[in-house]
Amino acid sequence: MGETRRTALITGSGRNIGRASALALAKNGINIIVNGSSNQANCDAVADEVRALGVDALVAMGNIGNPDDLGAIAAKSFETFGRVDILVNNAAVRPNSPFLETGEDEWERILNIDFHAARRLAKLCLPGMIEAGWGRIINFAGMNAIHGYNGRAPVSVSKHASWGLTKSLAKEFGKQGVTTNIISPGPIGPDEAEPEMREHIESMVGRVPVGRLGKNQEIGAMVALLASDDGAFINGQLLQVNGGAET
Repeated sequence: MGETRRTALITGSGRNIGRASALALAKNGINIIVNGSSNQANCDAVADEVRALGVDALVAMGNIGNPDDLGAIAAKSFETFGRVDILVNNAAVRPNSPFLETGEDEWERILNIDFHAARRLAKLCLPGMIEAGWGRIINFAGMNAIHGYNGRAPVSVSKHASWGLTKSLAKEFGKQGVTTNIISPGPIGPDEAEPEMREHIESMVGRVPVGRLGKNQEIGAMVALLASDDGAFINGQLLQVNGGAET
């Protein structure tokens, strides 16, 4: 491991956008911390793909919605690499949870995963970024989440909170070399989506002016740009990677 090589922690990186982001960053010479909550085999496979690109990889399993697990993930990352230079808060849950039927425990569970994990990890990783005078925090929203989910109020609330956090951190830490941005992906191809979401995603093609669904690699490319030195003047922005779909 080279002394100047940077390290990225990507939550939910065992598949889909998280995996694509890991590979895009690894191709740019960045060490990767792969995280997942349950599928160890998927995470190990991504770590192997990352190592094949000539960089180091660490698998740090754990439920990011659990503060103890989150602390253990961060501690393992710091112990192995010293600090996290690039934090990609990708992992999320999007259950169908009608407002009048959503209990307090479910609100807490969704908020912990979809928002508080990003806040907590930022607080853990920022001191190392500030000390180095360089850092990147990349959060995720979502086209429907920002517009307003029908029957998924906790998800929309979490993603609006993440957008607010993004703007605040961008202003507070930009002068210290740390940029913070949030990506809002459009509909991603159904071959790489949850089975129950495929029909819904396919129905959205008509809303996309480029006439097709997006690819995970296209979101990974935006992550790679934001994480690069060339992305240093992009700060506090919500970047919609959605083929021009109306939001």
